[in-house]
Amino acid sequence: MSPDSSYDVLIIGGSYAGLSAALVLGRSLRRVLVLDAGRPCNRQTPHAHGFLTRDGTPPAELAALARAQLAAYPSVQLRAATAVRATAEAGGFRVDTAAGPAYAARKLLLATGLHDELPPVPGLAECWGISVLHCPYCHGYEVHGQPLAVLGNGDAGFEFARLLHHWSPDLRLLTNGPGTLSAEQAAHLAARGVAVIEEPLQAVEHQAGQLHHLRLAGGARLPLRALFARVPFRQASELGAQLGLALTPTGLLAADEFGRTAVPGLYVAGDNSSPMRQLAAAVANGSKAAAFINHELIAADF
Repeated sequence: MSPDSSYDVLIIGGSYAGLSAALVLGRSLRRVLVLDAGRPCNRQTPHAHGFLTRDGTPPAELAALARAQLAAYPSVQLRAATAVRATAEAGGFRVDTAAGPAYAARKLLLATGLHDELPPVPGLAECWGISVLHCPYCHGYEVHGQPLAVLGNGDAGFEFARLLHHWSPDLRLLTNGPGTLSAEQAAHLAARGVAVIEEPLQAVEHQAGQLHHLRLAGGARLPLRALFARVPFRQASELGAQLGLALTPTGLLAADEFGRTAVPGLYVAGDNSSPMRQLAAAVANGSKAAAFINHELIAADF
């Protein structure tokens, strides 16, 4: 490949983990290319919370500010592109893109995120990240003390309901069919006023993503401020699988606390490898991975 297509580090994913890593590597004088497909999982979320000094800022605004600040580092390039193939080669990695160009780098960082597999309930997708929510630490304060519901069943549903009860005692658990709670769990919820509703969810009624009622299969309408749900997910990119990365039992890319994987020179950061799906955590993980990537490069060269 030409020198123009070879880098110290290739970062796949230009959201918060990827941009954070690019910042650290740019400040480490590394030649970096960030390839971004432009579909962050929080693209519908109106405000990001829990990020110190930027609490309540729209996620797209944070990303735009990050990109603007990266422009000050001449060794960092950002390119809109979808990476479709990654291979380990002598001395590093090769990444091919959907539009044709291929790039090479000594180190590769996957900040590729996750794809949420939403249940096929009318209206739910339109409310995802707005009033159908995954994380009380990200969104619980804004709806605390208001009528809420948890979509879940069995042990996972019970644990999520117990967590959400801290933010609002006006809470229901929707099992979306026959409940699989233990007798002890059901009694625990009943003692704290958490109604268990087994009637299937038929639709989320909303206005521009703000839900106002859940419609149940029998026709009843349940007024709510927000619905919390932990939905299944899959890796948003096949690149990890192409490179032979294993998944954890929960479906995340396996890595150590610094993002190092079992493949030499390959790192991961952000939602694809962390159970903490928060913007602040993604930024921290990207920063840590970048520091260790730079450390590896120095060790190889000095």
